Amino acid sequence: MQPRKRDSASDRLSPDRSGTTGRALVVGPYLRSHSSRALRAERSPQARIEEAAGLALAIDLDVVETGIVSLSEIRPATYIGKGKVDELAGLIKAREVDLVIMDCALSPVQQRNLEKAWSAKVLDRTGLILEIFGKRAQTKEGVLQVELAHLTYQKSRLVRSWTHLERQRGGFGFLGGPGETQIEADRRMIEERIARIEAELEKVKKRRKLHRESRRRVPYPIVALVGYTNAGKSTLFNRMTRAQVLEADMLFATLDPTLRAIELPHGAKVILSDTVGFISELPTMLVAAFRATLEEVVEADVILHVRDVSHEDSDAQMQDVQDVLKALGIDDERRDRVIEVWNKIDQLAPDDRAGLENAAARIAPDHHPVLVSALTGEGIDTLLAAIEERLSETRIVLELLLDGSDGAGLSWLHRNTEVIRKSVLDEGKIAISVRADPAKAGQVRARFSEVASAS
Repeated sequence: MQPRKRDSASDRLSPDRSGTTGRALVVGPYLRSHSSRALRAERSPQARIEEAAGLALAIDLDVVETGIVSLSEIRPATYIGKGKVDELAGLIKAREVDLVIMDCALSPVQQRNLEKAWSAKVLDRTGLILEIFGKRAQTKEGVLQVELAHLTYQKSRLVRSWTHLERQRGGFGFLGGPGETQIEADRRMIEERIARIEAELEKVKKRRKLHRESRRRVPYPIVALVGYTNAGKSTLFNRMTRAQVLEADMLFATLDPTLRAIELPHGAKVILSDTVGFISELPTMLVAAFRATLEEVVEADVILHVRDVSHEDSDAQMQDVQDVLKALGIDDERRDRVIEVWNKIDQLAPDDRAGLENAAARIAPDHHPVLVSALTGEGIDTLLAAIEERLSETRIVLELLLDGSDGAGLSWLHRNTEVIRKSVLDEGKIAISVRADPAKAGQVRARFSEVASAS
């Protein structure tokens, strides 16, 4: 496939001169039973193949057909059975398919065997997601992260994938030995490039750490948005910040993280961070490559888990997001930082919405979800109040007494704490209640010595 230029008017890639980007067949080879996942919410095969087709459309592939293949077992050589391989070969030839997307993780040998049998390029789920990330990444950091994941993937593909890589290059003199094979040379070049990228990403990690430390000195709490791809995170981010982050009905519409300051109901400021969307069976090399970015989630004071409750697989998507959070070190003991945001309630029928509201009401208060519509703005005020309440659980309330002429001190409190209430006393003093971050409480006490009481 030839590289194509990005259309400035759209986040989708502009087609080539022929008007298409390759005719693709999407195949979903799914095992009939998932006993190991019996306790998990299961996606239907139809929902899984629709998601795979959506991933293909995200890079403007021309999906000519989709098909589900039920498997009783996975074949080591071709993943699917020989009969189905032959059947699909006829379909691929008849429909003039250039690319076959297998919605599974193929081994290098399986990929090579299928390409030989079908005389077409074969891409597995991991490769497809990497292609999307490669097209979407725009910042230098994003490009580096995607390249690292791509090289890690390619390195595994070199193992006995192609016979021409086994050819040897000559050694030096008569005692130089047989020399270096092409596969060894390619692997060495990939490892060297991976080392350089990891060194650059380490600098990114240090830079992000400095930024976080500077924010702690202010300090502004961090509120991070996470969720399954296409759950409406960017739309919610734009609604809460009045920003112009790309939002589209498209899987992985945005990759690069965005941070904006927002104000809570009582005037406190927080930093809202929009992160990359998650997906089922997210390649482990992508989680590793994007760890520098996802550290914003790990370090966040509050995590907003945005869910598309209008989607039939909302529960399964929730579990996939929780798996990624767990991989990042946000386990059950730290889930008190997470607020579930049930998005897209505007797309529900009245009866479905009433049932959802009843279900939310039955959840324990400390894990109560917030129902919103990022598109219409419904529930946003409730969400902001919930964020404020969750932050207040870890903050210290101080009762202060200021001189009426201390305008600079009053201004400092408004900038660095959350002012809950204030009143002017008869003697010209100002009684003021503030809520401060524990890291800031010491500065408040040091600057305002007349602390009446604290809690």
